[in-house]
Amino acid sequence: MPRIAISGHRGLPPATERLIDQALRAVLAETGPGLTGLSCLADGADQIFARAVLDHGGALEAIVPAERYREGLPPEAHAEYDRLLAAAVRVHRLPHVDSEPRAHMAASEHMLGLADELWAVWDGKPARGFGGTADVVARARGLGVPVRVFWPSGARRG
Repeated sequence: MPRIAISGHRGLPPATERLIDQALRAVLAETGPGLTGLSCLADGADQIFARAVLDHGGALEAIVPAERYREGLPPEAHAEYDRLLAAAVRVHRLPHVDSEPRAHMAASEHMLGLADELWAVWDGKPARGFGGTADVVARARGLGVPVRVFWPSGARRG
């Protein structure tokens, strides 16, 4: 049963979210049953992936970087975060209090320690801040975790 972690951009335009959703679902359709998705459930790529995993019949494990993580997400992402968190078969809570870059990177590293593969919704550019997708991809590669990059033609950052 493969364990797939997700890292990816947030604040994506709706058209890009649709392209990412289609790309992730196409690859999930080729993946057999019984997979586990690992996600921090942030807005953007994390929530898109988590929904697709659940729709595919997979299990979801949530990684919560900090006690105040939810408060750091955009208010419009709270309801979906709550729904996905409730659907998780396991929740990994890290000991950080504030939702800040060090906590986010620690959560990504924890997730990579549990994963067989990282799926990165990534435009290939450097991270805009510490703990961004480029940093997670670099860490995964450094650990020998295989990385599959998703950035469909026509996708763009917000």
